Amino acid sequence: MPVAHIAAINLECPDPADLARFWAAMLDGEVAVQTPDFCAVKAGPLHLGAVRVDGYRPPTWPSGERSQQIHFDLAVDEPDDLDDAEARAIELGAVREEQQPAPERFRVLRDPAGHPFCLRG
Repeated sequence: MPVAHIAAINLECPDPADLARFWAAMLDGEVAVQTPDFCAVKAGPLHLGAVRVDGYRPPTWPSGERSQQIHFDLAVDEPDDLDDAEARAIELGAVREEQQPAPERFRVLRDPAGHPFCLRG
């Protein structure tokens, strides 16, 4: 029996509302909490929080100057839909990372606050 389960993951950012809207759309979730300094997206049993940090500086992956801080791997329902999933993520506000280690298997993008994440086919 586990000691605990993950209830929430929180991401630092400059604009919690913007980041929450992005992740709610990406994960088919809903913004369940919204204040000027904190928003939470309910996505299934998990809450993904966005916390305002003054002077926030995004990760610099692949450079080690500022670490990734966190990295999500998101599974695309159908492996053949990887191109469509990438296009939709960009439409929602993601940015495609220039460095793509294995684009036939996964795509590296950044959320609106600069956190890297992968879409996997």
